[in-house]
Amino acid sequence: MLDTHGKSTPHIQPDGAPIAETILLPGDPLRAKFIAETYLEGAECFNQVRGMLGFTGTHRGKEVSVMGTGMGMPSMGIYSWELINVFGVQNLIRVGSCGALQDQLNLYDVVMAQGASTDSNYANQYQLPGTIAPLASYQLLERAKRAADELGATTHVGGVVSSDVFYNANDQVNQRWASMGMLAVEMEAAALYLNAAAVGVNALALFTVSDHIMRQEETTPEERQTAFTQMMEIALTLT
Repeated sequence: MLDTHGKSTPHIQPDGAPIAETILLPGDPLRAKFIAETYLEGAECFNQVRGMLGFTGTHRGKEVSVMGTGMGMPSMGIYSWELINVFGVQNLIRVGSCGALQDQLNLYDVVMAQGASTDSNYANQYQLPGTIAPLASYQLLERAKRAADELGATTHVGGVVSSDVFYNANDQVNQRWASMGMLAVEMEAAALYLNAAAVGVNALALFTVSDHIMRQEETTPEERQTAFTQMMEIALTLT
């Protein structure tokens, strides 16, 4: 466990409660609570600031934390930066939902984001002399794919789109990204990957397909909260 004594930020105040080196990051804090109650033993709450719940416990004897991050890259950017740079987290695994863009994807399939294209300006802060491609940790990606194959999960590895815009005025955006082979669209992975790359820690984003944008198929909010079991089983092998 990481020693959090004397450490806090405006958004994470553990008051000495432990945080593990590996953390799962759903967007919804209630999903973080569900994960802690369902999968972790001895879960202890380490954060409640702004209702963004975080818990630390063990899974099959290994220490793991889980914490909500909110929606969008600014929110993911804040929480992942603080977890990495203030508390010393080394492995950050986003577990969330996505909207499928390719026909070979179906509801409840698992998407593993090898890279995250984006319409965000998040990377501008690094003042790079070109365009960076935000990528996952290959170490985590390889382990996740191996675990998924052993579980018999239907998975797709490739690029996703991390968008700043949920309700887009341009109705051709998704078709354009799909034409470039992007598997799915979501809203956080690029910021996570960039924060991790900046200091050399590991990050991976896993998604369950909750909607198929091209076919106008969707799951219910209740299913999104509790039914993404294969994604969670894969993520927990990385602890």
